[in-house]
Amino acid sequence: MAHVLRIRSAQDKTAFAELFRHFAPRVKAFLIKSGSTPSQAEECTQEVMATLWHKAHLFDPSRASVATWVYTIARNRRIDLLRKERRPEPEDLTWGPEAEPDQADIVSLQQETAHLREALKALPQAQRELIEKAYFGDLSHREIAAQTGLPLGTIKSRIRLALDRLRHAMK
Repeated sequence: MAHVLRIRSAQDKTAFAELFRHFAPRVKAFLIKSGSTPSQAEECTQEVMATLWHKAHLFDPSRASVATWVYTIARNRRIDLLRKERRPEPEDLTWGPEAEPDQADIVSLQQETAHLREALKALPQAQRELIEKAYFGDLSHREIAAQTGLPLGTIKSRIRLALDRLRHAMK
């Protein structure tokens, strides 16, 4: 903790070097164990240590230890790196209008939609209402329980039963 405080108050390079020697190999090992490649772990470790230097003023010893703070930064950087890798780069995106869907696909989708609508109507009202809240209202099971006053277990059971009925109806 004293090292971070010295970095925070006096931008003490010696304190930073000592923290770097201590944490960099451990953070890299942590990232590799978390599934990063060695090169990703190395890059991420550098970013973590740079963040430690630049954001030492944000460290609050009453909230966490130095190690917890450093590993939290590492975990968050790894998550950011994973999100960045999954996001398509602008040159990978297609430009211009998308191709028109095949007429047969349109008809098939319309038939499936009508079939699903009929399957939903065939559900018991209590199950149908919960499915509508969960999937069309985009509510979590807990939110539905709070809204309806039903126990969470009942919500989950009814939704599970309704989905099973829908699955069989759509075959």
